[in-house]
Amino acid sequence: MKRTTFAILAACAAVLALIVVMVGAYVRLSNAGLGCPDWPGCYGRAAAPATPEAVAQANASYPNRPVEPAKARKEMAHRYLASTLGLAIVVLAGIAWRYRRRTGLPVGVPTLLVALVIFQGLLGMWTVTLLVKPAIVTAHLAGGMATLALLWWLVLRLRGLCSAPLNPALMRLRPWAWVALVLVCAQILLGGWTSTNYAAVACTEFPTCYGGLWWPPTNFGEAFTIWRGLGVNYEFGVLDSAARTAIHLTHRAAALAVFLYVGTLAVLVLRRARHLQHFRVGFVLAGTLLLQVGFGIANVLGHLPLPVAVAHSGGAALLLLAVVTLIHALSPPLGARSLAMEPAAASAVRYSS
Repeated sequence: MKRTTFAILAACAAVLALIVVMVGAYVRLSNAGLGCPDWPGCYGRAAAPATPEAVAQANASYPNRPVEPAKARKEMAHRYLASTLGLAIVVLAGIAWRYRRRTGLPVGVPTLLVALVIFQGLLGMWTVTLLVKPAIVTAHLAGGMATLALLWWLVLRLRGLCSAPLNPALMRLRPWAWVALVLVCAQILLGGWTSTNYAAVACTEFPTCYGGLWWPPTNFGEAFTIWRGLGVNYEFGVLDSAARTAIHLTHRAAALAVFLYVGTLAVLVLRRARHLQHFRVGFVLAGTLLLQVGFGIANVLGHLPLPVAVAHSGGAALLLLAVVTLIHALSPPLGARSLAMEPAAASAVRYSS
């Protein structure tokens, strides 16, 4: 198999991963995470109960969790999409190992993706069996974002995208791009924690929180308690107003830090770029950052409208991909690395002989 064909397959998997992330956000934000009380089936079936007879049987089997057909369908659609993505990643890994010697396909990232997908499956199961525990749901979100980022990185390295020659001024920004990745990942985790604790509407004004207050009463001890034992149903949240406000304000403060840092980095990339490819990366980074901030503000002012809230999750994914693309663009091409290693290898051979 040619590297270009493998790259196309990886790109298709990356698009599917983005869809899975978006659908997962839609399921979570529409309170359908427990639309099926069991796993991997739905009320003991391979599909959500649809007929009156199936609904009646499901209600008899799960009297404490009556069927809500719309929520059950959403949950099962997400599960089947995620399963399709998992199968696609397993196929990619199999192809990579099969043709690694003939075409030099990378096997490290595809193998890591298989391990990640297996862990994602476990997190998906625990999301249901542990009653949408925030720590598990947030970890599940992080796993989905990591899967998407790794697939996109694989595409970038295989296709050689954004591989224009680097000038020294741009290369000096590479460590700062990695810091941006850390900050964006931390903000995604905070966003997941905000969503799973139903703290997105704890503040209903912008830039103040509510009642004209910049910093209303908060409870950080309760807000960031990771583990609360087993058997607690976290659907619709268990925190009081002060704890939810603490989470929301932390997310806002972190968003400001990410905006200032990543925005500055985007400006520096645009100022130092000498090739169109690098200009594009800088513009995309700045654009996705502004788009994501806009979605966040609209969520507050609109009291979390579902389409905007889902778009905010998608914006986080796109911002992550923009930072990953920047890191790739500031990294030497694989061919350049191998060429740089050849003289050193030759010197080592001469010295040893």
